[in-house]
Amino acid sequence: MEKIIVVDIVPIIVIMALGYVCGKFRYFDDDQRQGLNKVVLDIALPAALFISIVKATRSMLAQDAVLTILGFVGIIVMFMLSYFLCRLMFKHNIQEAAVCALIAGSPTIGFLGFAVLDPIYGNTVSTNLVIAIISIVVNAVTIPIGMYLINLGQSKDNREAALAAANNARTNTAQKHADVAVDPSKDPSKDKNAEIMVGTSSNKGKASHHKIKNPNIAALVNALEQPVCWAPLLAIVLVLIGIRIPDQVAPTFDLIAKANSGVAVLAAGLALSTVKFSLGWETIWNTIYRLLITPAAFLGVGLLCGMGHDITKLSMLVLSVALPPAFSGIIISSRYNIYVKEGASTTAVSTVAFAVTCLLWIWLVPKF
Repeated sequence: MEKIIVVDIVPIIVIMALGYVCGKFRYFDDDQRQGLNKVVLDIALPAALFISIVKATRSMLAQDAVLTILGFVGIIVMFMLSYFLCRLMFKHNIQEAAVCALIAGSPTIGFLGFAVLDPIYGNTVSTNLVIAIISIVVNAVTIPIGMYLINLGQSKDNREAALAAANNARTNTAQKHADVAVDPSKDPSKDKNAEIMVGTSSNKGKASHHKIKNPNIAALVNALEQPVCWAPLLAIVLVLIGIRIPDQVAPTFDLIAKANSGVAVLAAGLALSTVKFSLGWETIWNTIYRLLITPAAFLGVGLLCGMGHDITKLSMLVLSVALPPAFSGIIISSRYNIYVKEGASTTAVSTVAFAVTCLLWIWLVPKF
């Protein structure tokens, strides 16, 4: 256990601290910081997700139906519960709650899954199965859902802003007509500037003619256009139809995928340096939800579903969902400048606290 803390947890904290120091001393400017986020979110992370998922097989998913169903349903339920609780308890809008769910509701299974579970339970078929299932759900389901909600929230905000602008324009027009009635010299039809404004407005209307009308479809299309969404979805389709990626191709993806974890943690530290660190109730709640409530829910449901006869597999499942927040969440947060303060604080606190809660769950689960 000491080896896990020293080899896996400490490097994360050190690299995150390095990113924080670099940000504080302005070693990276805003454009460079956004460039790092873009490299991770659009290139390295999609490659890492794709290659990790295509290594799974249909037989692995069918090997243990209870574990597969519990993994798929449980992760999605806890993700959506985090989203709704964030909106209810802390009054955040749609996109803020979506990023909160990507952080508080999703474990960093792709980064720490093998690093934590293999030393404890061994590199076995059962270990690979648990990690594969949770990884597929987190990467191929919750990330697209989160991106869809972010786009949906932004579309809603844009519509409300456009409606408010239209209302203001109508109010101004009514006021101008009233002014003309009093003083005909103020007629806007004689104002050249007014003609320019009308012309500009007409051009904008033509530019938006081809946009998708339905906000839900538009948000879905926008989400699916992101590599971080379509790459894992493509991978899971390949797994389900039984197409295997040749082993000779894997190193190509692995080379860029290896940049994902280190740069993502560094970028998380940079994001944290741009905001005032917060150890408020929301950060504490997100940490408790990620490290205690989620694994406790999986433990309870797992026992009810009869997994108590294989306590090792149940313990692996509980520990896999008790990992710190997925770093993809903080990268998305920083990229879109949404929920940055709370997200970065939650990631930092949860990563440090995991050194304690990890020991707790390893000791507690066998007691049942």
